[in-house]
Amino acid sequence: MASLSPLSLPHHLKISAPKFPKIYTKPTLILCKASVSETHSSESVSGPDGTGAAAPTRGQKFLEHQLSLEAMTEKKAETKKKKKMMKKEKVLKVSMAVATCYGCGAPLHTSDSDAPGYVDIETYELKKKHHQLRTILCGRCRLLSHGHMITAVGGNGGYSGGKQFVTAEQLREKLSHLRYEKALIVKLVDIVDFNGSFLARVRDLAGANPIILVVTKVDLLPKGTDFNCVGDWVVEATTKKKLNVLSVHLTSSKSLVGIVGVASEIQKEKKGRDVYILGSANVGKSAFISALLKMIGQKDPVAAAAQKYKPIQSAVPGTTLGPIQINAFLGGGKLYDTPGVHLHHRQAAVVHSEDLPVLAPQSRLRGHSFPNSKVASDNGTASEVQSNDLNGFSIFWGGLVRIDILKVLPETCLTFYGPKALQIHMVPTDEADEFYQKEIGVLLTPPTGKERADDWRGLETERQLRIPYEDVKRPACDVAVSGLGWISIEPVSRSIRQSDSDSDLNLKDKAGELHLTVHVPKPVEVFVRPPLPVGKVGAEWYQYRELTDKEEEVRPKWFF
Repeated sequence: MASLSPLSLPHHLKISAPKFPKIYTKPTLILCKASVSETHSSESVSGPDGTGAAAPTRGQKFLEHQLSLEAMTEKKAETKKKKKMMKKEKVLKVSMAVATCYGCGAPLHTSDSDAPGYVDIETYELKKKHHQLRTILCGRCRLLSHGHMITAVGGNGGYSGGKQFVTAEQLREKLSHLRYEKALIVKLVDIVDFNGSFLARVRDLAGANPIILVVTKVDLLPKGTDFNCVGDWVVEATTKKKLNVLSVHLTSSKSLVGIVGVASEIQKEKKGRDVYILGSANVGKSAFISALLKMIGQKDPVAAAAQKYKPIQSAVPGTTLGPIQINAFLGGGKLYDTPGVHLHHRQAAVVHSEDLPVLAPQSRLRGHSFPNSKVASDNGTASEVQSNDLNGFSIFWGGLVRIDILKVLPETCLTFYGPKALQIHMVPTDEADEFYQKEIGVLLTPPTGKERADDWRGLETERQLRIPYEDVKRPACDVAVSGLGWISIEPVSRSIRQSDSDSDLNLKDKAGELHLTVHVPKPVEVFVRPPLPVGKVGAEWYQYRELTDKEEEVRPKWFF
């Protein structure tokens, strides 16, 4: 009881009462004490070696270790990716900072007069002083603009290469950055060489960027062609390639047909992004850009001013050797003309530079059909080819293609669509080898002249074709030769179908096969494709495919 004496209470209050906040000091001490005691108790429970009941298990330790390793790996990968992107962006910015020829995109220099991009020292220094390097046309482009055939892409066909050449791989490498950028791709395809100019690996260049597909040179198609059929045919062929195509446009840079629609689509889908014109060599990029600037320049003063310094146009593959920046949009974003992707499987990669203009049709195509056409025989005189004469004959398309007719119907017809300058000759197959050796460079051109014929490697590639047909009222297929044109294969010619009665046709209307052999130079490719509906008769036999609602929704629209 003495220990509970009330006299001890006033003695305690005498010390602590004036310092009332000290009441709160005690909980603070308790908290610190609890923290210390908690730590102490944890150590006492788990033990010095982490072996107590509350210690993490080996599985938990292993899991934590693996998670930390994964986090470090992801961080390293992300850092590596960022460095790679920064490096590519830096390379691109550096390349754009270098002054280039506005005609071909080659870097300007004064060191080698034979190389693309060369400018004499006086002109270079004067333009540099007045900040006008972007208005310079290099020496090679000046010659190209005057009709000279000066190649600059080496490594394919007969081009030996040298210091003035760049390789096709170098040109493709200049486009490799596109897949990492957010851009709008305008991809050009030549309707005369649709398969050969389509760029099979376009996804490697464009990445996931949206594509506006522009089909050029439609003014070259035969008179009376129904473009509704052609547009559907192009969309059908494009859909099978599973690309991110927004729309398809049939155009002619020469007559400006369809260019308004492309300009409108670019302005709609650009959304502040840069626009890149992409396509194979000689597909018509420079001509398309000139037509596009002319159309946009009617409303946009920036595009109108850009027409003064537009890329050079020529028949030489690789005319454009580097990205050419064009200020074409008032609302931001740049237009870039890119180097043409040099395709080794086209005829332009194997013929001499002086023969290149022969491969480019300059006027509307007209089909040359066999039989029922006058062709030159082996002695150069004209003779009428009768029905039943195709079996056992060979047809030469210039010096670039030979077709051996092995097994066809008596009424089978072959119609050739391509450059008018290429003469067509027919001889018996057993005389074909001798005829070719004798007339190559003379009657069979290109190559033109005996000197070039001596260096010509000949038609080394041989492809056997077995062409099935089910309906003799329409062509069985097209045999397209990359970089040249195509041959329409009809099991029964149209003239015979019109002269025969329906009852006679029903007897012939049964499935079968046609056997041909096609000879071309070694790198050149041959494509067998659904027939392209051209001319007035194309609309008569062309069949539109029935589409589901889903296909109708995702299928790109075409415009003309």
